[in-house]
Amino acid sequence: MSDPFSMPSSGDFHTTRWSVVMGACAAAPEERRVQFGAFYRQYWPPLYSYARRRGHNPHDAQDVTQDFFARLLEGDWLSTADPARGRLRTLLLVMMKRFLANQWDRAHAAKRGGGLSPVSLHGEEAEQIYLSAPGAAVLPDESLYDRSWALTLMTAALARLKIEHQQHGKMAEYELLKDCLTAERGEIDYVAVATHLRLLPATARSVVHRFRKRFREIFREEVAATVASPADEEDEMRALLASLGRMG
Repeated sequence: MSDPFSMPSSGDFHTTRWSVVMGACAAAPEERRVQFGAFYRQYWPPLYSYARRRGHNPHDAQDVTQDFFARLLEGDWLSTADPARGRLRTLLLVMMKRFLANQWDRAHAAKRGGGLSPVSLHGEEAEQIYLSAPGAAVLPDESLYDRSWALTLMTAALARLKIEHQQHGKMAEYELLKDCLTAERGEIDYVAVATHLRLLPATARSVVHRFRKRFREIFREEVAATVASPADEEDEMRALLASLGRMG
């Protein structure tokens, strides 16, 4: 049986997160759990980061985040979600704040679960995202959440890019070029790329350019999937890129 909480395939990402939310609201409980699975896995890290910043240790933050999603799935919270009223990022943060303030009782966490599989491995990944950036310790709580949200979308975009290269038998190219995504243009060793890929230097430059361009396209698709309109997409892109700019 396939794991409903595994990272979606490339094609699955073309369904917007808002459509997943709205579809899950109308579905029967078991179908809702399956539809909700990829959504749950993708947005675990930023909400986990927020729980950590609010004073929970790693174990308790995993419990809090697991229980938040279980309650989100079990209850009717999603039925009030309206894409026209704002960004998915903002909606989940508001819900998490209310949950931490009014809902969560650690003594009951192990008794619930809502059919969601344990995510200890994903919790470890989320902890790495939480600890990853220099200066994260001094970021305000909501800025840390925004940064983690942006990193989560970037991770999803990178996973899609990897899948595309796997499908075309170009994993060696992917492994070589992925570090170029975070490098400044003047830092990329095009001669080394050309040597490894057995290309002319000019051709290597074109390959790197296409690789970086495709990543930006996928990242934009990830952002667009969490907002309601093209205008919101542009604003969200600027906000998330600004949050990454606070990492140094």
